[in-house]
Amino acid sequence: MSSIKTTIGRRSFLKSSALVGGGMMLGFNALLSCNTKTAKEVMAMPKEWFKINSYLKIGDNDLITIFTPNPEFGQNIRTSMPMLIAEELDVDWKKIIVKQAPYDPENFGFQFTGGSRGIMSRWEPLRMAGASAKHMLRQAASESWQVPIEEVTTKEGVLYHEISGKSVTYGAIASAAAKVSIPEEVKLKDPKDFKIIGTSRKNVDANDIVTGKTIFGMDYKSEGMLIAMIVHPPAFGMKLKSFNSDEAKSMKGIKDVVAIKTYNDNYKKGGFDTNAFNELVAVVGSSTWEVMKAKKQLKIEWEPIKAYSEMITGFRGDQTKVNIPAGLESTDSHIEQMKMMAAKKGTVVRKDGKPELAFKNASKIIERTYSVPFLAHNSMEPINAFAHVTGNKVKIAAPTQVPGFVVPALAASLGIPKENIEMEIIRMGGGFGRKAYGHYIIEAALISQKIGAPVKLIYSREDDMTNGIYRPMYTATFRAALDANNQLTALHIKAGGIPESPLYANRFPAGSIDNYLAEEWTIESNITIGAFRAPRSNFMAGAEQSFLDELAEAMAIDPIQLRLDLLKRAEENPVGDKNDYDPARYAGVLKLVKENSNWNNKKANVHRGVSAYFCHQSYVAQVLELTIEEGKPTIEKVHCAIDCGIVVNPDAAVNMAEGAIVDGIGNALYGNLRFKDGVPEKKNFHEYRMIRMNEAPKEIDVHFVQNEINPTGMGEPPFPPIFGALANALYDATGKRLYNQPFLGNEDVLS
Repeated sequence: MSSIKTTIGRRSFLKSSALVGGGMMLGFNALLSCNTKTAKEVMAMPKEWFKINSYLKIGDNDLITIFTPNPEFGQNIRTSMPMLIAEELDVDWKKIIVKQAPYDPENFGFQFTGGSRGIMSRWEPLRMAGASAKHMLRQAASESWQVPIEEVTTKEGVLYHEISGKSVTYGAIASAAAKVSIPEEVKLKDPKDFKIIGTSRKNVDANDIVTGKTIFGMDYKSEGMLIAMIVHPPAFGMKLKSFNSDEAKSMKGIKDVVAIKTYNDNYKKGGFDTNAFNELVAVVGSSTWEVMKAKKQLKIEWEPIKAYSEMITGFRGDQTKVNIPAGLESTDSHIEQMKMMAAKKGTVVRKDGKPELAFKNASKIIERTYSVPFLAHNSMEPINAFAHVTGNKVKIAAPTQVPGFVVPALAASLGIPKENIEMEIIRMGGGFGRKAYGHYIIEAALISQKIGAPVKLIYSREDDMTNGIYRPMYTATFRAALDANNQLTALHIKAGGIPESPLYANRFPAGSIDNYLAEEWTIESNITIGAFRAPRSNFMAGAEQSFLDELAEAMAIDPIQLRLDLLKRAEENPVGDKNDYDPARYAGVLKLVKENSNWNNKKANVHRGVSAYFCHQSYVAQVLELTIEEGKPTIEKVHCAIDCGIVVNPDAAVNMAEGAIVDGIGNALYGNLRFKDGVPEKKNFHEYRMIRMNEAPKEIDVHFVQNEINPTGMGEPPFPPIFGALANALYDATGKRLYNQPFLGNEDVLS
């Protein structure tokens, strides 16, 4: 059992918990009768609730409302986060009602879903909220019964004094508990005492989702709402010059056509203010169909952009200068540029030992280069946002991963104080990093402000796929030096991309080799890129794990054993002090997947590949099994071992792993977005191939390492290693190594 400081006093607690992303709200209503009021009726009377903090409401009928602070886009945090509070509060899960909290950083802290940091960042603050509320309830009971608080116990929402035989429900004592001072310190449960955390709980929204009740952004409606759609330049490297909208305005249902500029010239951008095209034309009308027809009648002139630079402010306040070149870029020229950069000396990021000497003295050198193209996010739900600007006030309802970064930009673009912006957090139909960039919300608000009416902005699939924000184009060259005994003596990695490097210089196998060199480079581009599920890792894992398999073959050693040998060295005698992974935990998932896949007993006609990777503080190893049927790969089974610390909701975690695996296989096989003269060559799903249901693995077997380590990332870590596992399995099936994604089409691997 651990103790955690809550700070002294309610006002202090509110302030500090907002800073760390925690807090709670305990409420009561002594006037309601649980025998005559439904849960819906109770929750409809917020004025009758006394608020202490932001996360909890307790009614005198023992119903408990828990507010989940972070946006939800399918990873099920709207179930898992309330579980953290409910665990420490010690309540009956059946009496929990879960509500989405509005955007309110003062009470809910940083409301961000991304980077696999949801549960990780809320692990202590949410438990503290539940534990503090339970302490206050126990204190109220102890004062009422005139007994020491140490003698007051709790179980499923009931307080007990076993010596006297007294008991009282949370609801019955809530009014008294609300007057109790916030404790200076609370004790959190020992993991061995968990009753809710670690057990599978069904998605609290499941019934609403399957019955069509859940409100996604595309479902949002408001009285008098108009539909808006945008027209952006046809190519990256172009901008708006002029437009004529006379014909479009005369069409049935069309209210107006306006030009907007998303960000002001003097606005200081943050890392999530990325925007492909700052100046747009927007068509506004009564219906989506009418607006789509009117878009085709616009007469627009475009002109080339001029090269420019801008300063981008990061999370920690550091600024990065970004150069945006002029010109119309093409994939063919990108490939040639990347080859030229790869042949030059890069920026040295890490160097251990004397790698140059080791390569000079090597008996054998293995060198392989891997590459991946730009990828579109393609979230199932189209980009959308509702906005209603009335005078000096703004109402927003939009699917967004990071509302806190949108509000300052909204205020700057609209010229309205941020405290006058109300934002309703809407459930997202997929995000994968794309909805961390909130330019579309600002666009909707600017359109509403210009036409003086509530507006829902909708991107067509073509608008989204040709508007960025993409997974970058990457390449990496791996070189290994072997001595006369076929032992590894040096490793050299040189990686780069357009327009960022994918390199993680301090990750495995760094720290396991005496002589190690890591270099990187970048190429500037006007094609906008952004976070894509497991940024950078989604490429580096596949390249690294494919190379390790080829290296193991050259060394005549089992591929899992090679990885375990390197990890043993990193654990027992590490090279350098900057290694950012735990070798023992890394080896643990490899050993678990080796056992679960029965690795040492290969099945006839089944081809296998292994891969393991560390990212977002978690460790994942996978073995993929496939067969070749009618000349095509059929994924029979994927074995997956994960060490992400304590698993809060096993069912939800398994679902995330399964989704990541299927998503990764689809991107590895088919994902590809090429450009010609600044124009994306694919605009919709009839051109951009996605994985189909019959191509998903027939079976996915997920196992978690059991430990009591605080939770780490889960949404992204199972994604990167599947690329390497698939590549290695395809080699096992065909005898042909894969170096360029997508695997089907680029390599013609089964020919």
